[in-house]
Amino acid sequence: MIVTTTHAPGTFCWPELSTSNQAGAEKFYTELFGWTTSLTPMGPDSHYTIFQKDGVPVAAGAAMMPDVAAQGVPPHWLSYVATESVDDSVATAQKLGGTLVAGPFDVMEYGRMAVLADTTGTPFALWQAKTNPGIGVLDEDNSLVWTELCTDDTTKAAAFYNGLFGWTTEKWSDEPMEYTLLKRGDASAGGMMKKVPQMGPVPNHWMPYFGVAACDATVSKAQSLGATVVVPAMDVPNVGRTAALADPQGATFSIMQFAPRPA
Repeated sequence: MIVTTTHAPGTFCWPELSTSNQAGAEKFYTELFGWTTSLTPMGPDSHYTIFQKDGVPVAAGAAMMPDVAAQGVPPHWLSYVATESVDDSVATAQKLGGTLVAGPFDVMEYGRMAVLADTTGTPFALWQAKTNPGIGVLDEDNSLVWTELCTDDTTKAAAFYNGLFGWTTEKWSDEPMEYTLLKRGDASAGGMMKKVPQMGPVPNHWMPYFGVAACDATVSKAQSLGATVVVPAMDVPNVGRTAALADPQGATFSIMQFAPRPA
């Protein structure tokens, strides 16, 4: 396992679950991915969950705030992007047409953050590291391996994120659906796909992908733990095998079994 201690600006650095049943979510994800948990008190009756792989953070979770739940917001994963200055990035995002949802504010000694919505209404978060750089393991089984935007306006979204993070875009495919790579220099920052009618009334969202050794076996295990299959396991040519799931509380995420690399 390779441990990461810093994240370059424009890198997805922290997937955070907001859930209606924190204990239930902890049970589900620890059993599915073999994670353990470290709990940070947030008051007399609440805590923040750090999911760990071999003692190193790979994701986090918290109970949804009552006022947020009252607005009808369902359980979901929120994707954080690293930045050198949250305040400067917020100012840039607003100039580009984004909306500030919360913050900026300090998270004790760990870092500084803000939550925004892009120009297509998709929520995401910014993270300026202090003592906590973000997840310490990525691009391995049972860790974050990809983050993907599903939106109804890829042109508008690309202009926003390219202006905010300096990303560039590279078309990957048109069939069976439009798919674009988001590039951070020569590296891939994430992906973007255009919503299609078959998806139904799904809101624009960023989807975290977690790596697995066996996609179909993980789907079966997730179902046995109470998950629902959103997109059945399927092969992605030259990439691997993937599926989309909803955890027992309804938060959606994807899994990816990468194809063996050529020798």
